[in-house]
Amino acid sequence: MIPAERQRRILTLLKSQEVVSITELADLLDVSHMTVRRDIDKLEKQGKVNSVSGGVQLTQIIHSELSREMKIMQFSEQKEQIGKLAASLIPGSATIYLDAGTTALEIAHQISQRSDLLIITNDFSIATFLMTHSLNEIYHTGGKIDRENQSTVGSKVADFLLSMNIDMAFISTSSWSLKGLSTPNEDKVTVKRAISKVSKIVYLVSDSSKYGKIASFHALDIDKIDAVITDASLPESAKLDLAEKGLEVLCP
Repeated sequence: MIPAERQRRILTLLKSQEVVSITELADLLDVSHMTVRRDIDKLEKQGKVNSVSGGVQLTQIIHSELSREMKIMQFSEQKEQIGKLAASLIPGSATIYLDAGTTALEIAHQISQRSDLLIITNDFSIATFLMTHSLNEIYHTGGKIDRENQSTVGSKVADFLLSMNIDMAFISTSSWSLKGLSTPNEDKVTVKRAISKVSKIVYLVSDSSKYGKIASFHALDIDKIDAVITDASLPESAKLDLAEKGLEVLCP
């Protein structure tokens, strides 16, 4: 059986089965584990599947984001750990950007006692929290309001960001893979691309549940990210693939 045929059979099986183990695929296709892993690697690079512990699953397509209220309730412990780790990386007197999202809000919680930072954000909740609980200098980007995400998006946000020089950016996302970051909201694309251009260091801050998902609009290539801060549940295969692309993966 040629590789293309094996890969088609893997995709067909995954349509009826959420996760398939490497062993099961090797038995079904009558090939070695190494051959299966090569097929999976090929499909993963095409964005069709993603590796999980001991197996593989179809890439999930995201058509819309959860409301902010729903996001707050999900993976709160992991987000808090990510926030603590991210905050520990911020040097003194730095200019930083906190992207809209509940994970970035956790970073804001962790740096609220500092007073030496200049913080830029497009997130209303982050700006409000820091305005109340922090002595750091704060800039909100302004721009078109995204009610669901309680933030601002679009070209006006990008224009503001392109006028700044930023030491360290913490970018969030609802979906990411080896190809990069994606979003169901086209207005977020220009914001993420702008911040990647003006920041010396760009961190992706995301819990592992968002890995292997793809949304309608490609926002940022993975090589625009310097490092990923995530939780310990990210599959080892994903860590290895990211390392091959030169990305450091940091876990609490």
